[in-house]
Amino acid sequence: MEIFHQKKPLNIHIENLKQQGSSVGLVPTMGALHKGHLSLVKKALKNNDIVVVSIFVNPTQFDNESDLKKYPRHFNEDIETLRSLNNSVIVFAPSVDEVYENNVKSERFDFDGLENEMEGKFRKGHFDGVGTIVKELFTIVKPDDAYFGEKDYQQLLIIKKLVKKHEIPVNIVGCPISRESNGLAMSSRNERLPGYIRSQASFIYETLQKAKEKFGTKSANKVQEWVQKQFQNNKLFNLEYFEIADSNTLKTVKRKKKNETYRAFVAVYVNDIRLIDNIALN
Repeated sequence: MEIFHQKKPLNIHIENLKQQGSSVGLVPTMGALHKGHLSLVKKALKNNDIVVVSIFVNPTQFDNESDLKKYPRHFNEDIETLRSLNNSVIVFAPSVDEVYENNVKSERFDFDGLENEMEGKFRKGHFDGVGTIVKELFTIVKPDDAYFGEKDYQQLLIIKKLVKKHEIPVNIVGCPISRESNGLAMSSRNERLPGYIRSQASFIYETLQKAKEKFGTKSANKVQEWVQKQFQNNKLFNLEYFEIADSNTLKTVKRKKKNETYRAFVAVYVNDIRLIDNIALN
């Protein structure tokens, strides 16, 4: 398995492979790989001659120093996991200095308002950080396809907007949410959950499923009130937000319209661990 820690050698290597006619898929990750990440890698391997997996905990997308410090890091295990999946995968694992060159700051982006909804209201500067690292990865790797999970649905729409506005020639592939056996959306943060909480975290997805069922006959406001009540009655999970939004604009739905598609989004805290999830409503 080839592992690169510096941008230039990787860029040269990829350029040589592309000149030979190889297609390139990119799976950006922050490491602590789980089955959700691997499903993205498998899809990339199926559709591309070469797959690059980046492993980089990007500091500029964290608005909470403690969260950044506690974010799981298992580089050696990640390498073995990828090696066992497919030894031809190329890994890009740069240092913070290699990416930011001693200037750890985000570029400022305008994503036409997508960045101001939901996660943007609670994580200041988060999407500037995401846009900065993803744009940099696209510049270095120049992938034909790049793969992102729908668990971070807002991020997926923002990456599509980034590519469109900056005219970056890459196909963005959204992939379904991978879930644990109890329905909890897979996340690197899940490993920080104590066992009894991890088993009870099925409550989050179960609530989303029931909200979807209620959305068929009730207004968005009624569903929102019902969800808030469920979390008020559950002392384990602290609801940060629940939103029913237009699937394309992410604007909060006030009144349902025919031929429009909607999703429900949720962010909760348990202890100091933040979990997000979402579900298509129609």
